[in-house]
Amino acid sequence: MYRLISYTLRSLLLQSAKRYGNRPALAFLERQPVSYLNMAKAAAKLAQKLAASGISPGDKVALISENRPEWPTAYFGITAGGRVAVPILVDFTAEQIENIVTHAECKAVILSEKLRVKLDGHKLPDLIAIESMFDGIDLNSCKENDCLAEIETVLPPVPEDSLAVIIYTSGTTGHSKGVMLSHMNLVWNAWATRSIIHLRRNDRFLSMLPLAHTYECTIGMIAPLMQGSFISYMDKPPSASVLLPALKILRPSVMVTVPIIIEKIFRASVRPKLEAMKAYKQHWLRPLLHRLAGLKLKKTFGGKLRFYGVGGAGLSPDVEQFLIDARFPYAIGYGLTETAPLLAGCAPHHTALGSTGPALRSVTLRIADPDPKTGDGEIQAKGKNVMLGYYKNEEATKEVFTEDGWFKTGDLGHFDHKNRLYIRGRLKALILGATGENIYPEEIESLLNANEHVAESLVYNDEDGLHALVNLKPEIMEKLGAAVQDRLEDAEDMLESIRKAVNSKLSSFSRLAKVKLHIEPFEKTPSQKIKRFLYQKKQ
Repeated sequence: MYRLISYTLRSLLLQSAKRYGNRPALAFLERQPVSYLNMAKAAAKLAQKLAASGISPGDKVALISENRPEWPTAYFGITAGGRVAVPILVDFTAEQIENIVTHAECKAVILSEKLRVKLDGHKLPDLIAIESMFDGIDLNSCKENDCLAEIETVLPPVPEDSLAVIIYTSGTTGHSKGVMLSHMNLVWNAWATRSIIHLRRNDRFLSMLPLAHTYECTIGMIAPLMQGSFISYMDKPPSASVLLPALKILRPSVMVTVPIIIEKIFRASVRPKLEAMKAYKQHWLRPLLHRLAGLKLKKTFGGKLRFYGVGGAGLSPDVEQFLIDARFPYAIGYGLTETAPLLAGCAPHHTALGSTGPALRSVTLRIADPDPKTGDGEIQAKGKNVMLGYYKNEEATKEVFTEDGWFKTGDLGHFDHKNRLYIRGRLKALILGATGENIYPEEIESLLNANEHVAESLVYNDEDGLHALVNLKPEIMEKLGAAVQDRLEDAEDMLESIRKAVNSKLSSFSRLAKVKLHIEPFEKTPSQKIKRFLYQKKQ
């Protein structure tokens, strides 16, 4: 691993090209890889094209594409040349994309052919096809001395504190804001992940999450490219029929995902097989059976996995307990788009049930106004990864910083005696009980989701107490015949049974008054958190 000359994406691109040269950097699964040197050459070529089009350093360029090797190349071509990338999630509607491009004052849009069709008829600035990133570049060879000097000339140095990207979130509160991240924010955060995992040149990443999301961009792209690893992309959405063969082919050593992926695997494939065993009824045997199931699970992932990062949302306790017993190499991370993103994390085999681990190296966390009884309070942060602010929104920026300069995460949590962080939920989601108790809906939802019949749930406060909306698994809905609105009474007995089972595990002040059926899957953010504002009643 090299020592960074400066914490900029330009420095990272050049130093990786020099250090790792013709080693493979990026590829579609089972296709010809792009080397580090050729990625840098293609990025420099894009920077030249932007300059020739009158797009100057500091100007904004939107990047809209599904994951592919050209995405990181375009990202570095924009940012290493001093321009500002505006990565946009492909799941946004055409109207949302147009609004973001307009709000960010983008002077160009780099997009894939699929997105070009989606945005046909919408008002956008000059378009550049992402598929053209490697046109005119010989991917078979590139002599270092011939192109490194040329690349450096095309990409002059940029300040560490200059704006690199604007990321528009689609949060659980319903308000999308443009998060401004500097070169320092991103590169320093990627570097700091080394306190959790040191990546190797022979590490193979399988990229699954959208690159326009900061989690995948920093930890699944910038960090491995900084350390010489190889990243593979799938040319189709990661459904089970696509993912399982990909795992067998690539045999990845590193993956970063959101909890819902491993939760679905456990509840759909692992748990039913375990519960079919008579021995599983003996609680003292469960850790051993989990261990044996874990060995099979590792083989399903290709047999070479050494780091399975989980972040973006809370991991269900029952699934995490299985992963601990199974000795599965999962790691936990906590962060936000506004912090580029990682704030805390824990390496495989050092995790503790329910904890995100300690603060990341050189990140400082504190608990503001802790509850005298529980110790829970708002998690606030300081570090070189904390954003510059929200684009063209000074009022919102002021709201999320304290007078003494701490970033307010909006999450509630506490530390244990080993300085491990435990998150209780979002401050805005906190429900105040009838006699003043703090009720954390996420904890009740975790119990609901652990039920064998439940796919997902949402808890909110109503006039007569706590209510839960429950989306049952498709096979359960089919069995109940409850797919039609006027036949929902068929599910009432099951919902009442679920309510009673969950209430038996809750304190009296946090018990559910009613559980109601929610037919369709909940609408979610890119990190698979339910958009609460769409469903919960005003409290």
